[in-house]
Amino acid sequence: MSGYDRVVQPAAGDEALENHLGGDEARNYRQYEIDMVAPHVGRSMLEIGSGLGHFAEQFLPRLDRLVVSDFDPYCVEQLRKRFDGHEKAIQVLQFGLPTEIPLKGDDRVDTVVMMNVLEHIEQDVEALRSLAEVTVPGGRIIIWVPGYMQLYGDFDRKVGHVTRYTPTTLARTVTTAGLKIRTIKPINFLGGIAWWLAVRRGGVGYPDPRLVKIYDRTVVPMTRLIERFVRPPFGQTVFCVAEVPKV
Repeated sequence: MSGYDRVVQPAAGDEALENHLGGDEARNYRQYEIDMVAPHVGRSMLEIGSGLGHFAEQFLPRLDRLVVSDFDPYCVEQLRKRFDGHEKAIQVLQFGLPTEIPLKGDDRVDTVVMMNVLEHIEQDVEALRSLAEVTVPGGRIIIWVPGYMQLYGDFDRKVGHVTRYTPTTLARTVTTAGLKIRTIKPINFLGGIAWWLAVRRGGVGYPDPRLVKIYDRTVVPMTRLIERFVRPPFGQTVFCVAEVPKV
């Protein structure tokens, strides 16, 4: 029910979706994302599909270098405004995967973060190979994608999801791209149930911000507590940390 996407629709749609599904109405969920990703982030980070930059900005205190990116011209413009004149080394790029990424040699990063991006890309293996090229050997590619085709509905179609992954299908994509899997698991078990009830059974084509707020205040904290002790059998999201081989 929270499903935060950065790579969607025209500019105005991007801003509305980020504000309603990843902003004030979903503060706990946003923190959930950050807490899951943060332990795997090094000193230099490239975020793919940065949108308006809210997520990437949270990691600035721990980074020596940040590269943000998007294919949408509006988002790129907003990213440049957001980070203009910042004291940290920040680069803003515009490109769309799986095309070649303009980072080479010493410009490579030790961490790539993809939050709700890979599911938009038909050539997902080629996209990951492109990312591996700009990541130092031993570096990490962190992947956060919507889980399980049983949850696929009108919302997925509207925001351009090609698929929803399982740990098995994502693992196959990651290993075919030549990456090593360090962590892969379903997360947000209760969110998956809520999403299925609201979107698949309830026929909701787009998450209502009011329901998102209720979900965020109740389901997210409960989910996090449960998943501290139990590995869920499925979830709204699949989380993966892949490593670029050293050889």
